Amino acid sequence: MTKIIDLPLTKDKIKDLKAGDSVLLNGVIYTARDAAHKRMVETGKYPFDIKEQVIYFAGPTPNKDGQVIGSCGPTTSSRMDAYSPTLIKDGLTGMIGKGERDQSVIDAMKTYGAVYFGAIGGCGALISKCIKSSTVVAYDDLGTEAIRQLTVENFPAVVVIDSKGNKI
Repeated sequence: MTKIIDLPLTKDKIKDLKAGDSVLLNGVIYTARDAAHKRMVETGKYPFDIKEQVIYFAGPTPNKDGQVIGSCGPTTSSRMDAYSPTLIKDGLTGMIGKGERDQSVIDAMKTYGAVYFGAIGGCGALISKCIKSSTVVAYDDLGTEAIRQLTVENFPAVVVIDSKGNKI
């Protein structure tokens, strides 16, 4: 059974998520890749309130006429592993990407309460149909790696690692 999650991703919602759960996310998420993560952690300043937020590890392609966004598939999450524990400690509750995570990230997830969702790589064009709006909110100089605020509707993901550290 697929769980429908209305964002923000609160600690109460995290408690009920288990590794292997299929979810549909609805609400606001943010995109950020390694360059944006590095800048946030090095400056200690977040361009949005990070508490109870979800970051999607993606660098969308430019949109074509009539599209909200171009292809928007997940990138390899391990590139954010050096930065994720700090963001989780500061209140981040969800991450979306693909691939394995470092033990330091899993430990931070267990300590502070966060989950890691997997999105299907190679399906960026299909996933982009779930994105209803896209606005650059910071680091425009990073191009496709700028931080964007996305409003998503029925964004499909799977809980890969839950807040207890269980994995699929």
